[in-house]
Amino acid sequence: MTGGGAAGDPADDDTVADTAARLDEEILGGPRRYTLTDLVEGTGLSQEFIESYWRWLGLPVTHPTEVWFTDADMASMREIGALVDDERLDEQAQMTFIRSLGHTTDRLALWHVEALVEHLQRRYELDEVSARLMALDRVPELADKLTRQLEHAWRRQLAALTGRLATEFGGARGPAAAGGVDELPLRRAVGFADIVSFTKRTAGLGSQELSEFVQLFESRARDVITEAGGRVVKTVGDAVLFVADDVTTGAEVALGLAAPHAADDQIPVRVGFVWGRVLSRFGDVFGPDVNLASRISELAEPATVLVDPPTASLLASSSRYALTEQPARDVQGIGEITPVRLQRAYTGG
Repeated sequence: MTGGGAAGDPADDDTVADTAARLDEEILGGPRRYTLTDLVEGTGLSQEFIESYWRWLGLPVTHPTEVWFTDADMASMREIGALVDDERLDEQAQMTFIRSLGHTTDRLALWHVEALVEHLQRRYELDEVSARLMALDRVPELADKLTRQLEHAWRRQLAALTGRLATEFGGARGPAAAGGVDELPLRRAVGFADIVSFTKRTAGLGSQELSEFVQLFESRARDVITEAGGRVVKTVGDAVLFVADDVTTGAEVALGLAAPHAADDQIPVRVGFVWGRVLSRFGDVFGPDVNLASRISELAEPATVLVDPPTASLLASSSRYALTEQPARDVQGIGEITPVRLQRAYTGG
């Protein structure tokens, strides 16, 4: 994918444009053949809705007269229009459904391409630019396979979620069964784990080393959380937010995250978690107990787990855990907290 012309040679520009057009058509499954007006006429949807759809997706229509849409776009717009009508979705629901798709797939596409670039760098000992050029050639042939994997993974996650909801709320009747109209709806163990002194530990690292450092933490955290029965809500660089459906599972997740591992004990982690109520929206969780868990994690020492007193009381009946009250601390925005250190109970003879 190299040209023989001089810098700025129009022939080079044509080659780049031809390559981009080829990749575009291969990935989208066909050529762009419709304008915004064509899409309005072909779907029967309003121009306002179509423009909102693409803006919510994160790909706004900036040139309405440009030939920009494919046959797949036309079919997709007809389908989303039918979904809106059949389910009588109001604008807020429309925006939430479509934005969730755009946000998730934008990050996923970037993640996949960056993972491919890193793989090619390692496998062929390439520099960054050469690896990215090679990745461009590989992406179209991987697109169909990754599309099928995406649908399969989404359906498995959807089945797992609906199964949990059916178990939790299948017998509920009315607001009282769910905890009252003024309470957040979901009872969850919610916790944060973050790397101690992340900025200091990553200072001076190159892009490859920093990527490997963060990936090591994230991979290990996800494995520990999943194997213990919890779920990752999100990762934010040097921290991971997790939830679990019962307090004991939350404790096992937290202790697993804080435990040093021989392979990566150079990444000390501190953890805070509480049992409380949360609101689940936009693939995230919200509420005072989420903030409390974050604050408690900031008070923890390396390789330790802290909980709040109500959570400690729930765990105190189990012989598996040892709980040690810590000095009271004043936390901005919350007030005085008396954290409790959670450890595994000593069972040796």
